[in-house]
Amino acid sequence: MRILDTFDEELIAQLRAQDEFFWLDLIAPSAEEIQRIGTALGWHPLSIEDTQRMGQRPKLDVYGDGALLVLQAAIAAHPEDENDHPLEEVHCHLTGDYVITVHGGRFTDLSQVRTLLQNSTSPKTERYYVYKIIDVIVDSYFPVLSDLDEEINALEDAIVAGGGRKELQQTFGLKRLLLTLRRAVVPMRDLFARQVEVITDLAGLEADSHDYFRDIYDHLIRITDELDGYHDMVAGCTDLYLSMVANRQGETSKQLAIIASIFLPLSFLTGFFGMNFDWSIAHVLSGPWSFFLLGIGSMVISGAIMWWWFRRKGWTGNDE
Repeated sequence: MRILDTFDEELIAQLRAQDEFFWLDLIAPSAEEIQRIGTALGWHPLSIEDTQRMGQRPKLDVYGDGALLVLQAAIAAHPEDENDHPLEEVHCHLTGDYVITVHGGRFTDLSQVRTLLQNSTSPKTERYYVYKIIDVIVDSYFPVLSDLDEEINALEDAIVAGGGRKELQQTFGLKRLLLTLRRAVVPMRDLFARQVEVITDLAGLEADSHDYFRDIYDHLIRITDELDGYHDMVAGCTDLYLSMVANRQGETSKQLAIIASIFLPLSFLTGFFGMNFDWSIAHVLSGPWSFFLLGIGSMVISGAIMWWWFRRKGWTGNDE
């Protein structure tokens, strides 16, 4: 078993002549390089075209004894709601003689696995390498899910503490991210549910390879379930935000209603004395003390009574 990171046509021809399985990991190759590699290895023209263009949805296309497996790997970022490019497309060309992966430079997990396998001294079978490559692509979603769990919990706390427009924008960002991830994971889950036997039937792979791919399918089901759960949590954050806004509006309306209620008797008293001003100063408010006692005093007493009544009903305190 050989692991390569550059295309050496003579070495690869030698490995194929010796019937030695190899893994070639290509990072951001040009269209000309893909054409040269595909021609040398006898790839189907459609397989070469798909790899040159990228932008493919997760799929499995079989061409004779080989297959093109297109997967989407996840790229973590901090914070996740500002992750504008959370996916990295990975093309896996599979046969019983080799596996060739093509991906961009942002996805470094395959490079780490390549180094780990190169340093390993225990013998590995071909099916293990194929499984390990696909497994590391699928497992790249778990760090993103871990970050999402922390961010959603922090978002809920921020909204309860009185979040504003920033938290609302963060909620929408997380919704978009979750939908993007789900559009990538669900096709991969369906692919391994229906077409995993196609990979195991490739010439050269052992018959028990489906045991490895069943583990990948289980991981995809778990990722899908967690994405659905996080989507419900983010939707709950939206409902929580709207509820908090409604509560604040209710508190403001209640405060305005209390102020209006207090000023209602004051308006009546000032209106009454104003409309009967001549009679009041001739018969009632004839002295300074009567003015303060009957005029100002009645207004203070009415306001105090209203405030006492509101306090007794519990309308002036908070809801805790």
